[in-house]
Amino acid sequence: MIYDTFCGGIFETNCYLYKSPEGWILFDAPQGACEWVRSLAVDLKLLLLTHGHIDHVQDVAMIKRQFGCQIGCHPLTAPMISDREFFRNFGFELEIESAEPDFLIEETPTRNFLGAEFQVLEIPGHCPGSLCFFSRKDKLLIGGDVLFAGSVGRGDLPGGDIDLLISGIRKKLFQLGDEVTVLAGHGPPTKIGTERRTNPFVGEE
Repeated sequence: MIYDTFCGGIFETNCYLYKSPEGWILFDAPQGACEWVRSLAVDLKLLLLTHGHIDHVQDVAMIKRQFGCQIGCHPLTAPMISDREFFRNFGFELEIESAEPDFLIEETPTRNFLGAEFQVLEIPGHCPGSLCFFSRKDKLLIGGDVLFAGSVGRGDLPGGDIDLLISGIRKKLFQLGDEVTVLAGHGPPTKIGTERRTNPFVGEE
């Protein structure tokens, strides 16, 4: 299991650079991610997005320009990165440089990304179309803003539903196994088992 982590932007958003058999994959693109990847002299082949909130997609267009890599995301994420006015429509004074996804991703038991097999789980509630990428071989979950160490994603943003989020975590993520490491969109890594036992939002009652 080879991966590296960068934390960028005012929301201290994590992204993860993962070494697959056929090249490097970047999960999410917060502010500063493009410069970070460039500084590593990595030939980036693929950018996968967990969801479309602005702090996770701010460098998408820049990365596409710099590396010419393909971009994959959920269909509901696509307008969040292609419409620069998307966030303004919800009353946020925010906009991004637009980019078009190269392909779309939905929940599936297995999908190959550059020779690496991932289960893709859709867990909305924090953001419509939110995806988690699970490498069973590595016991590794790139989870976006679904589950954090001691917390969960917010459910009060547009399209959010905290009950839906909590249900998805319990029904889908907790079934992956206690030894699975969760790489979250914010904060430190954690384990499924730790969160199942101790997380005050979704842990054992």
